[in-house]
Amino acid sequence: MTTNTDRLLSDLRRDLREGGLNGSFLVRDLETGDEIGIDPDIELPVASLVKIPLALATLERVRRGELDGAKVIEVPPGRITTPGPTGLSRFRHAAHIAVEDLLYLSTCISDSDAADALFDLTPPGQVGSVLDELGLRGIAVRHTMHELMETPVERFDPSDVHLAHALAIDAGTPGRGHRVPQLDISRANTGTARAFVDLLQALWRPRPRPEDGSGAEPSAMALHPDVAAQVRGLMANNLIRNRLSPDFDSDASTWSSKTGTLLNLRHEVGVVEHADGQSYAIAVLTESRVAAGRQPGADALMGQVARRLRDELRSRWV
Repeated sequence: MTTNTDRLLSDLRRDLREGGLNGSFLVRDLETGDEIGIDPDIELPVASLVKIPLALATLERVRRGELDGAKVIEVPPGRITTPGPTGLSRFRHAAHIAVEDLLYLSTCISDSDAADALFDLTPPGQVGSVLDELGLRGIAVRHTMHELMETPVERFDPSDVHLAHALAIDAGTPGRGHRVPQLDISRANTGTARAFVDLLQALWRPRPRPEDGSGAEPSAMALHPDVAAQVRGLMANNLIRNRLSPDFDSDASTWSSKTGTLLNLRHEVGVVEHADGQSYAIAVLTESRVAAGRQPGADALMGQVARRLRDELRSRWV
């Protein structure tokens, strides 16, 4: 028997197909654990979404006393002139910035040079180790952000950027390998919608930490509440809000999130908190089949599909 949920998912898959998107979606009620999704376990390169686990690992190391959040780091100028990169990536001169301020730049304005200054302190393998210690699975951290700045887009004249997107769309393999290394799941930073919803769940609903007096590190998923609160604060101040925010941010709700964009990849993950107490973790990872850099229609479609999934869960709440 076909249920209303089955019909909804069928309609949304059709909308995504007609809009030129392959989508991986998951929405979870943070109170009940009830969830609904579309292919939430597909592994994809995550682009700038990796800056959330980077922030988490950095702040956890500050909490442990391994890093000083007030330490000032000299960051060389990025001097990037192509459209897209923000912050230090476009600076013409060296800057001296504290670790905690690098976290703001990396997470809130998606500054990749700031992120790489943080990766210098906590390399990708160590970020992955911190995630593993905290029981967070399904996100692979393999490289810094600099490697994302060396895609075919940077090799084409601006008038030919569509050729780079055509390569991104057509050069994949059935096993999700790719001629473009940043899109090859065996080499890229990767994750799934489910893994990011699990990460959001840990940040918004951290479990109590053991109080056994042993001095041992916390058990799996026992994220320190101060660290979780700091990451939530960074995501609440995210300035890139053109994708899902129009469907979730209002006077009666708040939207805290992080986006990720690379070639034909368009992602966003976040939490919407309603004034009535309901909260939903949402992860949207998509691949466009349209060879174009600017696709506001795709961004809007992502938000519309995510909102309809959230509305379905919200309708079940009493």
